[in-house]
Amino acid sequence: MSPPAISAPSASSGADTSADAAPPDPPTEAKGRLSSPKGLVLACAVLFAVLLASAVVAIGLGAAVVTPGETARYLWAAVSGGRIAADELTTYQIIWQIRTPRVLLAALVGAGLSAIGVAIQAMVRNALADPFVLGVSSGASVGAVGVTVTGGLAALGIYAVSAGAFIGALVASLLVYVASSSRGALSPLRLVLTGVAMSLGFQAVMSLIIYFAPDSEATSMVLYWTMGSFGAANWGALPVVSAVVVLGLAVLYRYGRALDVLALGDETAASLGVDPDRHRKALLVLASLVTGVMVAVSGAIAFVGLVMPHLVRMVVGATHARVLAVAPLAGAIFMVWVDLVSRTLVAPRELPLGVITALVGVPVFIVLMRRKSYLFGGR
Repeated sequence: MSPPAISAPSASSGADTSADAAPPDPPTEAKGRLSSPKGLVLACAVLFAVLLASAVVAIGLGAAVVTPGETARYLWAAVSGGRIAADELTTYQIIWQIRTPRVLLAALVGAGLSAIGVAIQAMVRNALADPFVLGVSSGASVGAVGVTVTGGLAALGIYAVSAGAFIGALVASLLVYVASSSRGALSPLRLVLTGVAMSLGFQAVMSLIIYFAPDSEATSMVLYWTMGSFGAANWGALPVVSAVVVLGLAVLYRYGRALDVLALGDETAASLGVDPDRHRKALLVLASLVTGVMVAVSGAIAFVGLVMPHLVRMVVGATHARVLAVAPLAGAIFMVWVDLVSRTLVAPRELPLGVITALVGVPVFIVLMRRKSYLFGGR
């Protein structure tokens, strides 16, 4: 996108549809307005408006504070090719080249983590599952750390770390699939246990790589990256992440009815014409792809994919079509604000994203689990 023209300063310038029979609705659903299609559309519209407002505020805040009105003016000049004064060029560069791609990446990663968390919890029928329980995140971290420390894939330039993380995620997914499958079938319990074991194994490998790393500066950078950060966000990374996350969300939404059935158990799914093993394999591939791409650009960010699906289910009910419509927006808003806090709370230093999400996610999850009225998949 071409930058806006710069004018001289003036005195005044300042479903999968494979199920042959529709599954029964889960026994517990949200009551009230959100249970209706119009209520869901209204909720999504409100959340989208909140997301836009949050993005504008987050883009304007930082070491150099810019008001929301001025931020919106700079953004409009950037997308429309408008004019800005010469003395505003530095502020414009901060807004458009540094903060905007970072905030957009935060929103994409938050949306992707939340949606993948919804799918994995239904796929393995485990309330404690999240995008990292299958070892994909740890595998991606090993790939990124290996590239950073050894200098591998140097021919890819700035994309070397991202490529290493993606390769690590694919290798981890393949290992989990091979280790957990029995006669071509994937057991949910075996899948979770294998993923946890593989995750611990990859973390051990990553620790060994860091321990033997000759460069202490590289070690510090790797440790920081593995806790999550959008500090390296740029416009070049956004197209791939946007395409993968948006396509992943679209595919997951089509799997909404199948996820409803998978959450009821394999026997019920088979009786309704849904092949649980086939859907589980497809969802594992999709989760690995989306998670690998997100970890490659943001590092490992915990608790978003674990907590957000539960919070959304408490509001909209257990039907996955509704959950998958709301969870990405809620996750995007949450991650935008988490990133804002991480770079402003102790400025000029920056807190790792994983620290903030854990500080927020742990107490929220404990309170949620202590609610006697709460049950996985509903209230």
